[in-house]
Amino acid sequence: MFQKYKQLACCCIAFLLFIMLYPYTALSVENDECMDCHGDDSLERIESEGMKEGLYLEYNKFKYSVHNVNGITCVDCHSDIEELNYDNEIPHEASLAIVNCDGCHEEEGEAYLNSVHRKAKGKGISIPCYACHGYHYVSHLEADSVFERENGFCLKCHNPNKFHDWLPQKETHFAFVECTVCHAPEVPRYINLRFFDLSRNKFLSGEELLKGLNTDYDGFMPLVDRDGNGIISVNEFNDMILILRHKEVRGTFHGELLVHLEPIVHHVNRGGANRECEQCHIPSSPFFQDVQISLNKPDGTTAQFSVERDVLETYYVSHFYALGGTRIRLLDKIGLAMLVAGAGVVVAHLTARIVTIPVRRKRKLEEKV
Repeated sequence: MFQKYKQLACCCIAFLLFIMLYPYTALSVENDECMDCHGDDSLERIESEGMKEGLYLEYNKFKYSVHNVNGITCVDCHSDIEELNYDNEIPHEASLAIVNCDGCHEEEGEAYLNSVHRKAKGKGISIPCYACHGYHYVSHLEADSVFERENGFCLKCHNPNKFHDWLPQKETHFAFVECTVCHAPEVPRYINLRFFDLSRNKFLSGEELLKGLNTDYDGFMPLVDRDGNGIISVNEFNDMILILRHKEVRGTFHGELLVHLEPIVHHVNRGGANRECEQCHIPSSPFFQDVQISLNKPDGTTAQFSVERDVLETYYVSHFYALGGTRIRLLDKIGLAMLVAGAGVVVAHLTARIVTIPVRRKRKLEEKV
């Protein structure tokens, strides 16, 4: 009898401990509950200024967001919602506290704290995190191009044509160099190479390129990196192009200068931009030491693989050229051919003059007679 009571007491204690240690698990608000209301595309409210604010959340976009994919729930961010009361017209407080992104993104918040965007608050301009990143559809940016990154962030507010008159060939810089390469000079940079299919006139996704190589993400480096040193050499790079050509996939790699997405990228300040052109436009530029082939994944992330710097000088990366910083070997060959041809003309002319000296002398004597 005592043994039975002992077992019952242990079960009760275990149950009580479970409730005490995990009180919020049982009471947490699931995302589906939020979507009961916020999945209605007509849901909106009138703000005090008389403006309408849409409260609709497109779940098909939200489910692919960084936060949802990583298991972050609505109430993890909107932490002042502890429970829903469906007896009220609005099942939670109508006005919620501002989401504190720094609670999870501490390093980003610290870098942003001493940035020009944060300092704008002293002028009455508030630039919160969601002004750039959006509300509920935050996605991975690793796979985005310079164009996509700039249009999604900097160009929302800034017109670069007003402030870069000093910059030579500024349109070329805007197309191939991310803003933060110069405006956040502490951030590590890399050359990002993406494959452009000339026959289909589009950039191939990682899966499309791997299909042409008849492999997958895990098999890419074992296939291409034959010496197994973890870096794709020029010869290995060219062999990869030949494999694609055998599969009727013809194209070139486009290069862009991007920054690694580290927290310090948020530390942008007025007057802190790099204007030293020679940091790029010299053969030993540190900007070109980290070269990566990027294979985009469906979820917006990317698999990156290291490549030798000399790959930038090959014919198949002819869309990336920094004057004084990189060379294009095809142009070198054309230039050398022109020099050889010019020298050949001079040599041929001098040889012809020397060979015909007797003939010309005889002709002059005949003219005198």
